[in-house]
Order: sequence, then C-alpha cells, then structure tokens
Amino acid sequence: MPATDAPDLHVTDLPPLVVPRPGDDAPVEVRLETVPAADPDDPAASWALHGTARVSREVDLAIHGHDDVALDAAAARSGLDDTVYRRLVRLVAVRGDRTGAEAVVGRAMVRMPLLADTHVAVVHVAVLPGWRRRGIGGRLHDACLALAAAHGRTVLQSDASYALEPPPGPGALESPTGSGRIPADDDATRFALAHEWALEQVVRGSTLTLPVPPATLAELHDEARRAAGEDYRVHVWEDAVPERWLDDVALLETRMSTDAPAGGLDVGEDPWDAERVRVWFREIHGRGNGFLLAAAEHRPGGRLVAFTLVGLPRGRPAVVLQDDTLVLREHRGDRLGMLLKARVLTELATRRPSARRVHTWNAQENGPMLAINVALGFAPSAVDAEWQRTL
Repeated sequence: MPATDAPDLHVTDLPPLVVPRPGDDAPVEVRLETVPAADPDDPAASWALHGTARVSREVDLAIHGHDDVALDAAAARSGLDDTVYRRLVRLVAVRGDRTGAEAVVGRAMVRMPLLADTHVAVVHVAVLPGWRRRGIGGRLHDACLALAAAHGRTVLQSDASYALEPPPGPGALESPTGSGRIPADDDATRFALAHEWALEQVVRGSTLTLPVPPATLAELHDEARRAAGEDYRVHVWEDAVPERWLDDVALLETRMSTDAPAGGLDVGEDPWDAERVRVWFREIHGRGNGFLLAAAEHRPGGRLVAFTLVGLPRGRPAVVLQDDTLVLREHRGDRLGMLLKARVLTELATRRPSARRVHTWNAQENGPMLAINVALGFAPSAVDAEWQRTL
C-alpha cells in the first residue's frame, strides 16, 4: 500500500540554486516552495497559483502560439484539497529578486491516485523558456521524485507537448506503439531522456474550427442516426446529469481506464461510482467551467452505453475542450461515437455561440476515433509524448 500519510517534502529546506539571470547573467537565487490551496481571488495569498498559471501560459504560447489549454489560477487551485481519489501537490521555483506571481520561473506537479494504480505518481515539470538550462527543471524534477518515493510510488508517468508532428527521420523519435513521432531535438525530449524517462505513446492533438458547415454536420449526424437505428436514444445535459444516470456515467468512466489505448503505460482499472462523478462535476464547476455531456441510452436495456463530454471554460468563451468519449465494446459498430460528437457540435451552435474552436487529443493508434474526428473536420495541431520511468 502507498504511504499516503508520509510527510510532505519540505522543499523550503532545500538550499537555493544560484543561477545566471537571463539578459545580464547576474547571479540570482531560485528556491522551491509548495503551492498552498489559497483562494485565487486573494492576490496576496494566491501568488503561487497565479505564478503557476503564468508559467503554463508562457510555455503554451511558446509551443502552440495560443494559451487555449493553459492552466489559470482556478484550475491550478483545483485538486489541492485531498480527496479519497487522489492527492495533488504543486511546487513552484521562485526567483529571489522579484515578488508575487512574477517571481515564479518554474512549476511542477505530483498527482497520486489513491484508489487504483496506487504505485503510480503523475509528474509534470515546466520552466519558463528564458530560464531553462540553469538546473531549475532538474531541481523541480528531483523534488517531485523524492515526494513520490516518500509516498511509496514506484512508477512515474508524465507528458510533454510539442507543435506539429515531425516527419520521419533522424530528427524524430518514434513511438514504440508504431504510431506517431515527437521531435528528438527539443528541450522537453532531451530533458526526459536525460532523466531516464522512456517514451511509451504519442498522442495527436487536433483542433476543429467552428462553426462546422450546417449541411456537413447534418449529413454526418443523420448518417450516424440511421446506422444506430431505433434502439438508441440520445440525451444531452448541460452542467448537470440527472441522478438516475450517474451510475451509468460511472461505469463508462471506469471503462475509460481500461478501454482507451494506453501504449506501454502501466495503467489498471480505475473504479468510479456515482459519488465520484458528483465530485468530478463539482471540480469542473470549481474551476469556473461548465460542460456539455451527450450520452446514448440503449432502449432495450435502459442503460447508457456511450458518452462524450466537452468542457466549456467560462473565462475563454471561444474555446471548447473535448474530454472523454467512450462507446462500450459490446455496442461498437453502430456509429454511436459519430452520433454523439455530431450532436454535441450541433448543440454548441446554440448553447455556446461564442465557441470558435474545439481541442481534442487521441492516441495516434486510436484509428476509429481519429477517423471520426477527421470526418468532422478536426485537423492535427499538436503532438504529445507520454513518458514513464520507474523508481
């Protein structure tokens, strides 16, 4: 069992790094601090949360040219209160010659599941582009590994995002799944390999520009509706799901943990129940976001057998974030995935008319889901690496 009651790593006890400051190489101290679960609306108390968001935004701008999927302070705050499902710790690297959010030059996260995969910790490290190659990322990385080890974790997982997938050749690192590549000559790749991480899977990021031409969307929806037949009824819910369906959503989420392609990642079944679904929805709202969920009910059995959920960031009205989509194995082949995704896009036109783009991510080896997205008009816009290492 993991040592869930292990003491936190006291990062403030670590000696500060002395590094050259960008621009003039003047020496400056950089120390690590644990991010408190402060109110994001209290600037004095939540400077580390806002600094975390600043690093996320600047890193995403450098990679993608936009900050559509970057953390904001509310998202950084979400999850810092322990639950029965996971523990999350955030760290920041802070320069000594500044104060507040502007002093944060790097961020890190350790997320530890508490119900399943209790030997796993998910780690993420990011440093502002101008502050790299000074040992800051390495210090954050080592602190995360020490924290994971203190809690009995033996398998670490992480991810890194890049711009478009590189062509085959010496400048690319191939996924061991046989699908997808990442840039070999990139800060994130070099950092991961230098710290003994192994590439296990490549994920395609795709973006759909809205609105989809109504005729195109209607044709795809109607074709899927005919293929599904009369045995399936579609439900659409915004920001809440009726209590009678929460157990079904929980089953679908449980199956997400085993049915979605995971490459070489060490992933076991992650059990969900109705209460966990309620907590998930509360956390979405706690980040200041909404959601739209479409589900297919199998009429003869009276149960939900497929669903898709998109997040609606309140602070970014032009952005929609595709979350989980799943069709139970025994109901595949009836085009339920296309039916639900087309229905959501139809609903977005009236429920969120400000939406201009949808971002989604799929394993490069997930051909059926990629085919649905391509038919809807999604185009490749990024590539992500899934990394793993052992302690």
